[in-house]
Amino acid sequence: MNLLEDLVTPYLVVDIDVLDRNVQAMSTLARERSIGLRPHVKTHKCREVARRQVAAGATGITVATISEAEIFAEAGFTEILIAYPLWTTRSRGARLQALSERCSLLVGVDSVEGAEAMARSTRHEGLSVLVEVDCGQHRTGVAPDAVASVAVSAQSAGLVVRGAFTYPGHGYGPRMAAVAAADEARALEIAAELMQESGAGVDILSGGSTPTAALTHGGVLTDIRPGVYVFCDAQQVELGTCAFDDVALTAAATVVSKAANRVVVDAGSKVLGADRQPWASGFGRVSEDEEAKVIGLSEHHGIVEWPEGSPTPELGAVLHLIPNHVCTAVNLADELIVSERGVEVDRWLVIARGANG
Repeated sequence: MNLLEDLVTPYLVVDIDVLDRNVQAMSTLARERSIGLRPHVKTHKCREVARRQVAAGATGITVATISEAEIFAEAGFTEILIAYPLWTTRSRGARLQALSERCSLLVGVDSVEGAEAMARSTRHEGLSVLVEVDCGQHRTGVAPDAVASVAVSAQSAGLVVRGAFTYPGHGYGPRMAAVAAADEARALEIAAELMQESGAGVDILSGGSTPTAALTHGGVLTDIRPGVYVFCDAQQVELGTCAFDDVALTAAATVVSKAANRVVVDAGSKVLGADRQPWASGFGRVSEDEEAKVIGLSEHHGIVEWPEGSPTPELGAVLHLIPNHVCTAVNLADELIVSERGVEVDRWLVIARGANG
């Protein structure tokens, strides 16, 4: 075991105590509200974190791509939802068919054409699907009142419709979480009623995100799919979803230059990612000072600004930066350094890094 101060920056470090606390907290929330938990593993892309989530009570995992599903199936996970409206070509169909023979697989669809293409390319009677519903983000998914036509077409093509899913992505905005949670519940309620009337299966109604999870209650939704909660990030801090003490993953970076109330560190966009919502106060925050902000990024430079009059760190000091969007930061790393009280205790490979297809 090594002290973290011996490592060469930049690197991503996970506080294992905070991680485990976050995992347990979300599992407890879901259990107390009688809601299933299918965490989205695109946040961490690590088998070790997913194993912790399943051990804490998750009923399965969620992924965004076929390649993520293949990697986690190879790692031993048996309940996998691809929460994405796949357009299935012949090669993708073969991969889906192979996956469905290795694990209990659910796949998203959001159009009649997409369902028919999936059925043709898999040639597999019994592939299970969920119809995606748009509950307000207006990204993918059909309107709630159009869900039944997709479900019926999917069944006619030979797919097994298990229900519907949605993503309340418009909850990623100041004071929007409650609105998004209400929209999500209403959209799934409408979808369920119409699907039942059409004779489609509706045993799963899946939704959820990290900002809306605490506002979700039993009733309409059968499970939720938050992802960021395991690590948290600067976006969640600014939205009020979590506190600074709940952030489990940071980027360790060394101060290489300074002037006035600004310092430059050796972690830029190739470490932190460059996501910045219009409402965000910067490109990230700093664990050592809640008032400091990452105000600029180049590929290998991060500019951190302290409030006027506040002392700035010295050259050579190691800071811990909180990425705006932790999912993109993780996807840029080969491994995560795992720490316990400032000591390296493990290294976890980011096994699904770049698994985008």
